[in-house]
Amino acid sequence: MQPRLSHLLVFGGLVLGSALCVTAQPLDDSVADGIGIEQKLDAQVPLELSFRDETGNMVRLDQLVNDRPVILALAYYECPMLCTQVLNGLLRGLRVVDFDIGQDFDVLTVSIDPGETSALAAGKKREYVGGYGRDGAGSGWHFLTGDQASIDALAESVGFKYEYDAETDNYIHASGIMVLTPEGRIARYLYGIEYSPKDLRLSLVEAAQHKIGNPVDELLL
Repeated sequence: MQPRLSHLLVFGGLVLGSALCVTAQPLDDSVADGIGIEQKLDAQVPLELSFRDETGNMVRLDQLVNDRPVILALAYYECPMLCTQVLNGLLRGLRVVDFDIGQDFDVLTVSIDPGETSALAAGKKREYVGGYGRDGAGSGWHFLTGDQASIDALAESVGFKYEYDAETDNYIHASGIMVLTPEGRIARYLYGIEYSPKDLRLSLVEAAQHKIGNPVDELLL
């Protein structure tokens, strides 16, 4: 029998790797240069930041990131393509992992669009917690929205670089997720839109033990 984690938290703000969100127009070089993920392993996420949860209540990150590892996903809920692919890939991987959201780890998904509402976040939570299908997951998978200052501070702390494209009214970003230690330090980056259960499990185990992983190459999709 495999030992379970004693403490884990998945911080669902999507740390999207190097596949760019599709837009109708080719990207200007200056825009493309500002998109991606700069790995900041062992950096501390600012847990004093406040966001609004899916119920509309204001919460500080230190209320959600404390005694378990975290998978962080930065996304936005009305993304036409890439965010959904990242979240779906994360869901598929987590459904196979033998640790439970809300018990062994937690997930935080954080919108990078300051105009999105708690109602949108609540809809996404129903969709993904329902798809996960395990008791107690609702207490551990949170979908957050926030103001521009809080979003920028969180994105900067984890190296998540994105741009807003006014012409298409979309955010251009990369694809991936990050795993945090219980105290909110960045332990590992996982790139792409599919995450193997083996990689997810190992990342959570190591983060629970406060281990910081090595830099990884970005996977271009």
